[in-house]
Amino acid sequence: MADTKTEAPRIRIRLKAYDHKVIDQSAKQIIDTAIRTGAKIAGPVPLPTRRSTYTVVKSPHVYKKGGEAFEMRIHKRLIDIIGATPKTIDSLQNLSLPAGCDAEIRM
Repeated sequence: MADTKTEAPRIRIRLKAYDHKVIDQSAKQIIDTAIRTGAKIAGPVPLPTRRSTYTVVKSPHVYKKGGEAFEMRIHKRLIDIIGATPKTIDSLQNLSLPAGCDAEIRM
């Protein structure tokens, strides 16, 4: 096992979004930035999608038993950046992701 002092920093990025197109676009943007600065990439790994279903009554009086169902999906991706240089870290901090995508960065 490698010594933590000699090992290059590893960055783990978790992306969350309601729209799968936005999350894939953000992942591609992060990967392109990391490769351009000379780091190795592992991912994007698709994590399980969380589905929440909500049922709402259509009308409180006439159609009491009729309801409408709505579903909300949260898509998640995981990206590992191995051997990140200081240039990689700076460029990732200055990266602007599309609206609707949440990025959680851990070192």
